[in-house]
Amino acid sequence: MASKERVGVVIRNPQEKTVIVAVNNRVRHNKYSKIIIRTKKYQVHDHSHICKLGDEVKISEVKPISKTKRWIISEVLSSTVNPEKFGD
Repeated sequence: MASKERVGVVIRNPQEKTVIVAVNNRVRHNKYSKIIIRTKKYQVHDHSHICKLGDEVKISEVKPISKTKRWIISEVLSSTVNPEKFGD
C-alpha cells in the first residue's frame, strides 16, 4: 500500500513538535460545474523543528502518533520570505 502525500503551507506552530498545515484541494461542483477550492487543516509531526510559518511542505501519512496526528513532514519544498502574513 502506497502512503498518501499532500503538499501544503504551514499556518500555525502551536506546540513543541507539531505544526498545522493547510492543504488546498480543487473540486468540481456536481450541479453547477464550478471549481471550488476546499481547504483542510492537518496536524503534522515535526520532530526536528525544520518548519517555520509560511513554509511550503510535503507531508506523508503514517501510523497514528497521537489522537489527531497521523502525518509527518517529508520535506520542506520552499521557505517563506514574509512569515508575518501567516501569523495567528
